[in-house]
Amino acid sequence: MWDARMEPGVLKVFEELWGTDELLVSFDSLNVTFPNRKDVPRKPTWEHVDQTPLRRGLQCVQGIINLSNAGPEDGGLMCYPGSHLLSDEFFDTQTDKNTWEKKDYYGFSKDQLEWFHAKGLKPLKVCAEPGDLILWDSRTIHYGAEPTEKSNTIRTVIYAAYTPAKWATKEDLEVKSSIFKSYLGTTHWPHENFVWRNAGSILEDGTRDPKDREEPAELPEMTPALLKLAGAMAYWDFCEV
Repeated sequence: MWDARMEPGVLKVFEELWGTDELLVSFDSLNVTFPNRKDVPRKPTWEHVDQTPLRRGLQCVQGIINLSNAGPEDGGLMCYPGSHLLSDEFFDTQTDKNTWEKKDYYGFSKDQLEWFHAKGLKPLKVCAEPGDLILWDSRTIHYGAEPTEKSNTIRTVIYAAYTPAKWATKEDLEVKSSIFKSYLGTTHWPHENFVWRNAGSILEDGTRDPKDREEPAELPEMTPALLKLAGAMAYWDFCEV
């Protein structure tokens, strides 16, 4: 995953997007979705955004590094193009601001989605090939689509988002560095909103899966470039003002 996060073509896109090469990367997930599983029921759609309505404007751009085919029948990203432009209007007119939370996640009910449908928006399946990079504004409604019965493709993607390192506080970087050194994951947000993801899986009897490891089987090369992306090495010195 670190090889993919440091892929020059991926970095270049985010460098151009934010206008800087001093970036932080999210410690995000690897998604492997198997088709035609009869032992697991299909998940319902879970339309959501990964930005709290307490934040306004462009704050985070999420990314998928695509490692498999994502055709019309395969598992993949579903999104509502243009929904980010209606985000403020929706939350201001269709929700109670007293219910807004700091958590950078908001799930939509079917009735709420009808508001967007009435505005002319509809879901779009993003088709992509291995090596493609998919980007979207975190205010865009989206969800992971399950493969249909016609698919034989194992969906394999890496989620990776990058934001300017200058957006992180010294305290944020200390937390991010601790998470990195513990080999754990967090959210789609690279510079803040850190929610520690547990390293271990818990079995039905309440014990930890004995196959879990305390660290990756193969560690990445801890280069200065990697450590800076991870927040474990600063791009600059913090000064008291």
